Amino acid sequence: MKPICVICTMLLVVFSANQSLADNWGSWRGPTGNGISMEKNLPTHWSKDTNVAWRIELPGPAGATPVVWDDQIFLTSVDGESLLLMCFGTDGEEQWRREVGRGNKEVRGDEGNSASPSPITDGEYVWSFMGTGNLACFTVSGEPVWRVDLQQRYGEFKIAFGMSATPVLHDGRLFVQLIHGDGKPSTQEAIVVAIDARTGDHVWKVDRVTGAAKENEHSYASPMLYDFGGITFLITHGADYTVAYNLDDGAERWRLGGLNPQGASYHPTLRFVASPAAAEGIVVCPTAKNGPVFAVAPDQRGDLTESDAILWVRDQHTPDVPSPLIHDDLVYLCRENGMLLVLDRATGEEVYMERTHSHRHRASPVFADGHLYLTARDGKITVVKAGRDFEIVAQNDTGEAMSASPVISNGTIYLRTFDALWAIR
Repeated sequence: MKPICVICTMLLVVFSANQSLADNWGSWRGPTGNGISMEKNLPTHWSKDTNVAWRIELPGPAGATPVVWDDQIFLTSVDGESLLLMCFGTDGEEQWRREVGRGNKEVRGDEGNSASPSPITDGEYVWSFMGTGNLACFTVSGEPVWRVDLQQRYGEFKIAFGMSATPVLHDGRLFVQLIHGDGKPSTQEAIVVAIDARTGDHVWKVDRVTGAAKENEHSYASPMLYDFGGITFLITHGADYTVAYNLDDGAERWRLGGLNPQGASYHPTLRFVASPAAAEGIVVCPTAKNGPVFAVAPDQRGDLTESDAILWVRDQHTPDVPSPLIHDDLVYLCRENGMLLVLDRATGEEVYMERTHSHRHRASPVFADGHLYLTARDGKITVVKAGRDFEIVAQNDTGEAMSASPVISNGTIYLRTFDALWAIR
């Protein structure tokens, strides 16, 4: 073989290897729904002027995480009363925008709005759900496919700070948890539904009865998939319980109580915001407001409360908003105050608890190439070395507030601030 051919072959092998490590980020927690990227050689340092490929202004704020597939980026935004799904190329150029609904509601000042749920894509279609109940499907080129109003279909949402759960896409179906209620006795209105992703048609609906009361009837968490070792099911979280369902018919597999025990010591405002995290052989269930964290074995059936399925319990220090992240033999909990708590995955024993950045943390942590990316509400992102020894590698600041989790795709970190979309390379 001629030398130039050898060089071309070597370059092709290197290029193919790098491409094989590139992730499409089709949902808010990434390729496998757990906040983990397999990509390498990512930036750990940036600023307003360093390692910025481009920045594009957005029409309004939102905390929804963008999604990326190949050379397209999809995100939600508000523009006055209009609730938008927008598409950008990875070159930073806007390709299209579509109105999904109208009637934005600001939530707790600067905490959120009706564009809080993240979009979902499979590279052929993109789906967007808004806090108004509007759920729509488009092709990735922006052509409308179908649109439904889930409040008209399943009943009025009665939830203080807006319906913010991002749907789950699996095997041609969208799964949505609608956990809400009016706080009156015996009127909890929580349901879980499956919707045909190609047509928008109703597939199944199950009532999610838990006996939760007052503010606890409302959940701001998102459902998750457990998809390991040939076992796949839906995990829902809120109203004092974590409940798992079969995907085909909505039959309940198991439920975990004890997250907010009912009785004289019942906490009336322990609403769940952080979503569970799953890895093979374990589901980690946070609660709220410095409450407990539970880890359970997922291959069980029935009521797991006080059963041998509970692997361990951490009595306090739950992350109130950011979801847990499980990687290798460790569980990472980024608390809302910037404290990073690391637990042994098998035992729940504390490895360390250290402060990263003293500010509100709303985004969920992301892992890539041996590092954790922890996003504070003021926009500062702390990069921490993964493992059993605490080490801050960098603290990066664009100067813009944000609550969306970082997204990693094809060597780029995408940041959705309240002002703009950034590409960091």
